[in-house]
Amino acid sequence: MRSRHQTKEEWGTKPIRRIPTLVDLCVQKAIDNVRYLGDVGETDTYLLERFLPHCTVEQLMHIEDSTEDRDLSPVTDKLWKNFYSKEFGSKSTSVVVERMKEKKVSFKWRQLYEAKLKDVEEAQQKSFDRIKQLYKNAESERQSRKIQLCTKVPPSSNKRSFYGGPGSSTGNTKSGLMKKAKQEFLNSREVKNLSAMKKTACYNHRSFSSIKKPSHLPGKSGASSSKFSTPPRRRF
Repeated sequence: MRSRHQTKEEWGTKPIRRIPTLVDLCVQKAIDNVRYLGDVGETDTYLLERFLPHCTVEQLMHIEDSTEDRDLSPVTDKLWKNFYSKEFGSKSTSVVVERMKEKKVSFKWRQLYEAKLKDVEEAQQKSFDRIKQLYKNAESERQSRKIQLCTKVPPSSNKRSFYGGPGSSTGNTKSGLMKKAKQEFLNSREVKNLSAMKKTACYNHRSFSSIKKPSHLPGKSGASSSKFSTPPRRRF
């Protein structure tokens, strides 16, 4: 005899040819607002099987934690097994099933899911810490090498290297840089303008001096005039 209630596969996958009942409308309303559900109280199991599969991990966990005085694992255990398989792979799920059979123990799949998730997070954290430590060690080594290069002092016996002596590339480089800087300074517009101003001032000074200089020395004009002038003669 066919059940008057639709299964999960029938609900939402096949077109509904009949008028939905009040229960169908309530289930659909619960599915649409599953993120707001909390304590499901004494809701019938067959109704839970219709709308709980639409929950996410966080939503299903919230409903189970909010529901008091009721164990929902008969309905949610297979849902947690599906979450485990989707999160960690079907191979890992099969390994867990085989181990429980070998040891003749049984655990709820929510507990297995949370334990596995914790192990994965711890493994990831250890991996991150190891990578962080390796990066820190590499950075410390790089800094130590950099400090050694900066604090290295040339031997005091080879003093000529500080003044551009033979074999001193540093001295040659500094000398070349100084010559280049000096040449650029001499060729700069400011120096050329200053040189032109000095030449103009010198020329003006010479011209002014030549104009101001007298043609005869002072004191000699009277002597020369007395030399060529004849003394007056007395007539008797």
